[in-house]
Amino acid sequence: MFEYELHHLRSAELIREAQNDRLVREIIRGRRAARREAARQDGESEVHTSRRGRLRSARTA
Repeated sequence: MFEYELHHLRSAELIREAQNDRLVREIIRGRRAARREAARQDGESEVHTSRRGRLRSARTA
């Protein structure tokens, strides 16, 4: 009987851990989507007309 109770305790613990892991992944996914959306909106407003740095030419043999 003791092993049966341990099994149920362990099973419940694993279920809680899995739910927590799913929640964390969902939060991370949401933050990434928000960052991508913010970057997309920032990128639309910026216009880069002047190029900085030197132009690169093809390497000679």
